[in-house]
Amino acid sequence: MFTNTPQQLAEKKLLLLYILDKINQPLSNAQVTQFILENDMMNYFMLQQFLSELKEAEFVTEGERDHTQFFSITEKGRNTLNYFINRIPNSEKEEINKLISEKKNILKVETEIRAEYIKLKEEVYTVKLAIIEDHTPIVHFKFNVNSLKRAKEICEKWEKDALNVCNNIFALL
Repeated sequence: MFTNTPQQLAEKKLLLLYILDKINQPLSNAQVTQFILENDMMNYFMLQQFLSELKEAEFVTEGERDHTQFFSITEKGRNTLNYFINRIPNSEKEEINKLISEKKNILKVETEIRAEYIKLKEEVYTVKLAIIEDHTPIVHFKFNVNSLKRAKEICEKWEKDALNVCNNIFALL
């Protein structure tokens, strides 16, 4: 888990680029962190430092959606990865490919179904719900409710069963 040589540090950065390239969708900081730490690829502090350095070098871009940071590989990052891809051992690439194929659907669901609420004024909350497919909003609802409890309930239900909720709404139309 600990790396010391400049070559090992460069390999870990390439590994991050490889993961972002293979997943081929924006990932939140939490998703990247969970993937890296669960699979013991590097420690948290190294990961955050590398993400920052890759962003500064414009190999990775950072966007924000619904108050969450998302990372994506840039064209410059992809070109660099392609140039140095042979520096990542084949065994590591195979392991990452296997892990990504196992987790890709889970990661996709997390980025496609969104629910949030914002306090508008005393006892009034705006609830925003969305389903995103290929970075395009398919369904987007925005409405006000009169309690924090109700806002939380709606968001929780949406996160658990958004597709079924949508189907029921469309059936009523």
